[in-house]
Amino acid sequence: MASSHERPLDHRYRGEHPVRTLAYLFRADRHRLAAAVGVFTVKHSPIWLLPLITASIIDTVVQHQPISRLWLSTGVIMLILLVNYPLHLLYVRLLYGSVRRMGTGLRSALCTRMQQLSIGYHSRVSAGVLQAKVVRDVETVEQMVQQTAETGLGAGTVLIGGLVIIAVRTPEFVPVFLVVVPAAALVVARLRARLRAHNERFRHEVETLSSRVTEMTRLIPVTRAHGLEGKALRRMDGTLHRLLTSGMRLDLVNGRFGSLAWVVLNVVGVLVLAGAALISYYGVWGVTAGDVVMLSAFLTTLTNSTTTLAGLAPVITKGLESVRSVGEVLQAPELEDNEGKAELAALRGAVTFEGVGYAYEDGGHPAVRDFSLSVTPGETIALVGASGAGKSTVLNLVIGFIRPASGRLLLDGTDMSTLDLRTYRRFLSVVPQESILFDGTIRENVAYGMDDADEETVRAALRDANALEFVDRLPQGLDTLVGERGARLSGGQRQRLAIARALIRDPRVLVLDEATSALDTRSEALVQQALARLLHGRTTFVVAHRLSTVRGADRIVVMGEGRIQEIGTHEELLRRGGAYTALHSGQVA
Repeated sequence: MASSHERPLDHRYRGEHPVRTLAYLFRADRHRLAAAVGVFTVKHSPIWLLPLITASIIDTVVQHQPISRLWLSTGVIMLILLVNYPLHLLYVRLLYGSVRRMGTGLRSALCTRMQQLSIGYHSRVSAGVLQAKVVRDVETVEQMVQQTAETGLGAGTVLIGGLVIIAVRTPEFVPVFLVVVPAAALVVARLRARLRAHNERFRHEVETLSSRVTEMTRLIPVTRAHGLEGKALRRMDGTLHRLLTSGMRLDLVNGRFGSLAWVVLNVVGVLVLAGAALISYYGVWGVTAGDVVMLSAFLTTLTNSTTTLAGLAPVITKGLESVRSVGEVLQAPELEDNEGKAELAALRGAVTFEGVGYAYEDGGHPAVRDFSLSVTPGETIALVGASGAGKSTVLNLVIGFIRPASGRLLLDGTDMSTLDLRTYRRFLSVVPQESILFDGTIRENVAYGMDDADEETVRAALRDANALEFVDRLPQGLDTLVGERGARLSGGQRQRLAIARALIRDPRVLVLDEATSALDTRSEALVQQALARLLHGRTTFVVAHRLSTVRGADRIVVMGEGRIQEIGTHEELLRRGGAYTALHSGQVA
């Protein structure tokens, strides 16, 4: 299964022309697409066959040919019209099915790649941008292919079919059509392009109005409190007036251009009709009355097809831009490299830093430098210091989100850079500052990734996390939905669920990042008790601003500017009267 998911990542998206990328994405469905083109050509044939059959019927009437020809012409056109329905359904299944499969494959590839990209990439590229690529960009690519196929094939088959029929029936008129049709189409396309610019301007005015309304509604409490309703409405009236003027101008322009395009097309049509009629009247080239009607009908359909093809350009440009946009993620080089590295089957929990240094890409000072610390299995290490001292960087190094730029980080004596971090993280749990819950039940959130956890295991983890008392009070108990990001629970409740999630995994290494900073005193006491149970017998790294929460740590590491300033227990450090004492007295005061 994994291999089919990862296939769309093989392609070189960057530096490759988007059309070649599209061909690559549709590789599996190429036979279906070819069949779709064939089916479409047949189902769309009435558009260019109707003028020919109309000509045949008129000639039958005018020249008093055998009546059987009339029935034959009618029968042929009825048959072609009736098979349109089943053929159209077949075409939709072939083309739209291929497009949907391509979109699903592309989204799957994007999600796969996002899971492989480094945390550094994710901290730099906003979630909103990635979401837009998975949802909007893929949708734009799908729409481009659908619209181009539908409209482009329609216009293309009509152009080719029409010109072939003219070349067979009245070859003398081919040069006329090759000049007149592109010229008329060009005039209509130019008029439409001018229209687009005016529509764009009006859209900007509407967007301005939208942001003004948002601003006005946000400011209503301030406006009311200071009696400024009149001023707010006057500002709004100015925007509304500009929108009114712009809208009326757009309507006039729309009307003028729409009428001009119609006049141009019909004047050209009448001229061609009159010319063909004169040629037929004087018996030149053997042009029949039916031919005159056919040529007149073809002029309109062929001009419309040419204009349609010209109008596809912006749709195609936008779609190809989205192909490039998706390719940026699929080709982002910042992958967490786990391939071919040693897998971890067991972990005691000894963590050793040997002169570790790390600097973030945005330059400035190193976040951590010459950091050496040896942690024995089951020991609790608290990291304290001013913000920017490097505490979070040390936690990110322990989790393996970032790798040391200098020095080494050892797990049970093995260099972490030689290990497959995915297997290491099975022995690791993180309780972050902001507990991250998804929109599911309490049971699903606690047992996330532990599919074999039974009800008793989940309840035991909740009990140890001091969460069972509030979970049992909820209307559906373990099956209560927590809402998006846990919106239906309080901060303390969310944090205790995060602790239950860490407990159920029975980790060897535990990382607590400001796990109680956002809580009130009562919630903090409950969370502290739960944390005490969680820490027992596990190698733990704690970062906390409130020094009261780190008192019980085996060793406290005081950091400043990325370096270790002092190490010791709470009492030892207070006796020393150094950096820790300064931090402590600042908080006590």
